Amino acid sequence: MHKTVSSGILLTSFAYFLFSLQDASVKWLVVALPVWQILFVRSVTIFSLCILVGRRPLLRDARHSPVLKPLFLRNILLLAAWLCYYNAARDLGLAELTTLYYASPVVMTILSVPILGEQVPGYRWLAVVVGFAGVVIACGIAAKGLTLSLPVYLALQAAIFWAIATVLLRKTALHERTTVQMTISSGFFVVFTALAVPFVWQPVSLVDLALMMATGVLAGIGQFAMFEGMRRAPVSVLAPFEYTSLVWAFALGYLIWSDVPGSNVFVGAALIFSAGMIIIARERFDGRSRVRI
Repeated sequence: MHKTVSSGILLTSFAYFLFSLQDASVKWLVVALPVWQILFVRSVTIFSLCILVGRRPLLRDARHSPVLKPLFLRNILLLAAWLCYYNAARDLGLAELTTLYYASPVVMTILSVPILGEQVPGYRWLAVVVGFAGVVIACGIAAKGLTLSLPVYLALQAAIFWAIATVLLRKTALHERTTVQMTISSGFFVVFTALAVPFVWQPVSLVDLALMMATGVLAGIGQFAMFEGMRRAPVSVLAPFEYTSLVWAFALGYLIWSDVPGSNVFVGAALIFSAGMIIIARERFDGRSRVRI
């Protein structure tokens, strides 16, 4: 397999594993604490880690970065995605919410053509469709159906905003090193969330504060892995691997909250795994073909 693409796949898969751990932590915290407060501590933690590693030269590079404006737009889109997602979560069940949100890899693959100029072969489209079918089956929504309502619309909007933000990440990742992008992104989010925190802040215990900071550490490492993965492989290759986070979500649900997955989860997980294998097998085949040439 082409080493650059394979490392991109491994980094991206690892990133979504860490994001699943982060989501589990947020689910634990959000029962008693406002989302804005959690996001603020998370963003401050990531920003502090970046400064600790890069110090003053990193801040200087961030101020003069050529991707400063694109990253500002990307973070606005991410903020919009999270607001839509959490508002939809009030009225939709986990199955409906997850299924609608995981329309984003399909949107990513579609947008990678006009925005990034990627050539998307048929096997990549197949992987995206197979992975999405696995999500639908795993979430148990296949036989229920959905009607278009405001929560459904918000969940779809979240998927679209996330997809656009991820495509923009690929575009900026090629023009700036990862630590600079992380510093800029976390800095923007510190400012965005700080505007709301004075109105929603609640006293927290040391345990909750430590958990919020741990969420930031997980998110920071996940962001680094994701940024580096985007530098190494096309969006249309990496998009199906976002579905792997659903498998981790069900596993963590079982370990933490004793949620027992049904048979549909295992069928869906098999399809999600197959989607990744389609990409890996084809990239391995292409890599061998290049070696022979």
